[in-house]
Amino acid sequence: MFDHAYGNYMEHAYPADELMPLTCRGRVRGQEPSRGDVDDALGKFSLTLIDSLDTLVVLNKTKEFEEAVRKVLRDVNLDNDVVVSVFETNIRVLGGLLGGHSLAIMLKEKGEYMQWYNDELLQMAKQLGYKLLPAFNTTSGLPYPRINLKFGIRKPEARTGTETDTCTACAGTLILEFAALSRFTGATIFEEYARKALDFLWEKRQRSSNLVGVTINIHTGDWVRKDSGVGAGIDSYYEYLLKAYVLLGDDSFLERFNTHYDAIMRYISQPPLLLDVHIHKPMLNARTWMDALLAFFPGLQVLKGDIRPAIETHEMLYQVIKKHNFLPEAFTTDFRVHWAQHPLRPEFAESTYFLYKATGDPYYLEVGKTLIENLNKYARVPCGFAAMKDVRTGSHEDRMDSFFLAEMFKYLYLLFADKEDIIFDIEDYIFTTEAHLLPLWLSTTNQNISKKNTTSEYTELDDSNFDWTCPNTQILFPNDPLYAQSIREPLKNVVDKSCPRGIIRVREESFRSGAKPPLRARDFMATNPEHLEILKKMGAASSIDAEDGLRFMQEMIELSSQQQKEQQLPPRAVQIVSHPFFGRVVLTAGPAQFGLDLSKHKETRGFVASSKPYNGCSELTNPEAVMGKIALIQRGQCMFAEKARNIQNAGAIGGIVIDDNEGSSSDTAPLFQMAGDGKDTDDIQIPMLFLFSKEGSIILDAIREYEEVEVLLSDKAKDRDPDLETEELPSSENDSQNQSAEQIVSSSQEVGLVDQESPEESSPNSHPESSSPADTDIAAGVSPSEQNSNPTENHETTSLDGECTDLDNQLQEQSETEEDSNPNVSWGKKGQPIDAILADWNEDIEAFEMMEKDEL
Repeated sequence: MFDHAYGNYMEHAYPADELMPLTCRGRVRGQEPSRGDVDDALGKFSLTLIDSLDTLVVLNKTKEFEEAVRKVLRDVNLDNDVVVSVFETNIRVLGGLLGGHSLAIMLKEKGEYMQWYNDELLQMAKQLGYKLLPAFNTTSGLPYPRINLKFGIRKPEARTGTETDTCTACAGTLILEFAALSRFTGATIFEEYARKALDFLWEKRQRSSNLVGVTINIHTGDWVRKDSGVGAGIDSYYEYLLKAYVLLGDDSFLERFNTHYDAIMRYISQPPLLLDVHIHKPMLNARTWMDALLAFFPGLQVLKGDIRPAIETHEMLYQVIKKHNFLPEAFTTDFRVHWAQHPLRPEFAESTYFLYKATGDPYYLEVGKTLIENLNKYARVPCGFAAMKDVRTGSHEDRMDSFFLAEMFKYLYLLFADKEDIIFDIEDYIFTTEAHLLPLWLSTTNQNISKKNTTSEYTELDDSNFDWTCPNTQILFPNDPLYAQSIREPLKNVVDKSCPRGIIRVREESFRSGAKPPLRARDFMATNPEHLEILKKMGAASSIDAEDGLRFMQEMIELSSQQQKEQQLPPRAVQIVSHPFFGRVVLTAGPAQFGLDLSKHKETRGFVASSKPYNGCSELTNPEAVMGKIALIQRGQCMFAEKARNIQNAGAIGGIVIDDNEGSSSDTAPLFQMAGDGKDTDDIQIPMLFLFSKEGSIILDAIREYEEVEVLLSDKAKDRDPDLETEELPSSENDSQNQSAEQIVSSSQEVGLVDQESPEESSPNSHPESSSPADTDIAAGVSPSEQNSNPTENHETTSLDGECTDLDNQLQEQSETEEDSNPNVSWGKKGQPIDAILADWNEDIEAFEMMEKDEL
C-alpha cells in the first residue's frame, strides 16, 4: 500500500508538495484553486517526500531512503516566497528533516548505508528553524500562525504578520522539534523560544478549571474561543506536554500535563465520549458533536498509563468506523455524521497501535485489518489513495495529504510487524505528532537551556495522578485479552442499538430535592405557559438556572439549524465501474429536486454517451446513441427539467449534467442542487445528477481513452466488483491503470483549472456562474459550512436514523410547526419579557453560532 501511494507521488507529483490522486498530478500552490487554510501546509518544498523520509526506514526501505535523502538535498528549496503555517511547517517539514537525520545517523553507525552522510539534513533543518524564528517576535512569545519563508513577518512583501489569533495547538506543538534541533546542533535559541510559548500558555490557563481555550490572542493573551476539548485546535498541546517530559526529562512538563489531564477527566471525559466544555463553566458542554482529531487521545492515555478510558473511547470510535467505513471529520453524540469528509487521517490507527502495545490483545490486530481493508476497498484509486469527500456516499476528493504517508503506514506497519521486521529498536525513539522519530538520548545532550519553573507556584498537584506514570515500554496488562475485552463489551452496540439522549451532561444538583429535569429545546412549546415561565427563570434564579438557559439556547440554535438543513438533499455519487477503474473512482455529484430519487430506488448503472445537441435543449438528433444509456449534457441555455425530458424521450436511463464553467470543482465550490422549472416534474422518471467541470472532465477523458465507459449513479458508492478486477493479471492491471491514469492526466490538463474564490471567501449561497448570459438554470445553493456541518442526514440515506426513531419523530414534529422550531418566530409573538431574556443571552448566542460555523 505504501509503495502504491509513494510510487505514484514520485511518478506523477514530485517535486510538487502533494499528489492529486484522481487527476494523477502534483498539487502546486497557486496553480490550483485555493482551499483556504488547508493550503498553508504547502510551501513548494516537496512536502510529501520530506514527510515520508523516516517512514521509508521503518518499512525497511533503506535504499529508497538513501535515494530520497539525495533528492531532498539536491532539489528542495526552503527560500520560497510562500506564506506557510508555522505549525504545519514545524511538524511536517522540520520534523521530517529531523526524523530523517535521526535515522540517517543510525544507519550510518550500522555501517552499510548512508556512509556519505554528513548531517546535511540537520543543516537544512537548522536553516528552516531560523526561518521560523521571526514568527516568535511577539510580546507574549506566542508565534504568529503564518510566516513567509523568504521574507519573514510584517514586511510588505511578506503578506503576513497582521494576524492577532492563533490556536493553542499551533503555539503549543513546537517543543519536541525545536528542542531536538537545539540538542542536535547546540543552538539553544530554538528550545528557549518553544519553552517560552509553552510557559505563556500555561500561565494563561483558566485557573479554576485548569483548562485552556481553542484560540488565543498572541499579543494580549486573552482567550478568543473559550471552549475546550481534546480535539481540533488543542489536541497536540496536551500531547507535547507529556512527550516533552519523556524526551527532555523535565518534571515541570509532567506536572503541567497531569494537572490538565485531571481537568480533562473531570470535565471533558464523559465515557466513552469526549465533549468540549466552556473553560469558565466546565460543567456546561460547548457542543453536541466530536471531531475526528480526538482519536489520538486514547493513544496518549496509553502513554500516560490510563488504559481503561483509552479502551472505552477507542471502542466507541471503532463502532463509528464500522458504521461509516471511516471516521467522519465530526459526528454527533448520537453518532450521526456532522461533517462528512475524511482526509485519511491516521489518529485512530495511532491509538490502535498503542493499545495493542499496552495490552497485547489480538483484537487490535483485527481493528488494524479492518482499517487496511477499508483503505484498499474505498480509498485506493489507480494513482494512489484519495481522501473521502463524503463517507455517506463514498465519493472521493482529489487529495492525498502528506500525513497519510508519514503516519498511517508507519503505525499500521508497526502494528503488525514482529521485532525482527524492524531494523532498529523503535523503543529508542519517541513519536512526534506527525509520527516522526526523535531519539531518546537527546535528553542527556546539550542541556544548557535556562529553565523557568512556572508550574508548582500556581497549582496544588494531586500526587495520586503520578501513580499512573509508567515507562512506555512496559506491558501494563501482559497478554491478558480478557481485561480489555471486559471493558469493550458494554460498548459493542453503542452505535447500532442505542440512541443516547442523555449524553449532554446533566449535573447531579439539577435533580436535587426531586426537581424536574431542565427544559430541553426539543420539548419546548411556545404555547405552553409552563415552558414560558421556566424560560423567564433561566438566567435569573441561580447559576444552575443560568447554565440551563445557556444549554437551552445552544440546543435551540442547533435544532433550528438542523431543521433548515433537513430541507437540503445530500450529495450523490457517480462511480466509474468499467475497466480499468472498476469502481475505484467515485465523483461527488449534486442531486436534482426532480426525477428518480436514488436514495429510495436502486442505483442506475449504464454506459455513458454524449447527447446531440450537447446542451440537450432540443429534441436529440442522436437518440440511437443514448438509448438505454446515461446521457451526458452540458449545463446552460435551458432549464434542467427541459434537458431531462429531452434525453428521457430519446430513451436515456439517466442523465449527468456537466458544468460549463471551466475549472469548477466540488473541492472548492458549494454542493449544487438542480431545481425544477416551477412546473409539475412528475413526468421525469430518470435520475439526474450534476457534476462540476473538473469531475465531468474525468469522465470525458475516460471516454476519449476507452470509448466505452460504464458508470453507476447512486446515493452511496457501492463495493467494487472483484470478479471484474480479477479477469486480468495483476501486473497487466497495474500497467494498464498507470498508463490510463497518465493519459487521462494529460487530457485533463488540457482542460485546465482556473483560480476561484476559496470557500471561505465565496458567498454562502453562491453557485458556479454560467459562462453564458442565456443560462436560465435554477439552482439551490448550499454553502460549504452547511454541507460540511450537517448534523442530521436524509432519513433514507443515514443508516442510524431508523434506529433513533424517537428523536427523529420529535424533530419531525417540531419541523412541522414553525413556531415550535424557530425561536425568533415563536418568541417574537410573546411580547417584551422574552425579548429581554434573549437580549441578556445575546453574547452566548453569538458564541454558539460562531462554534456552529467553525471549520475544522
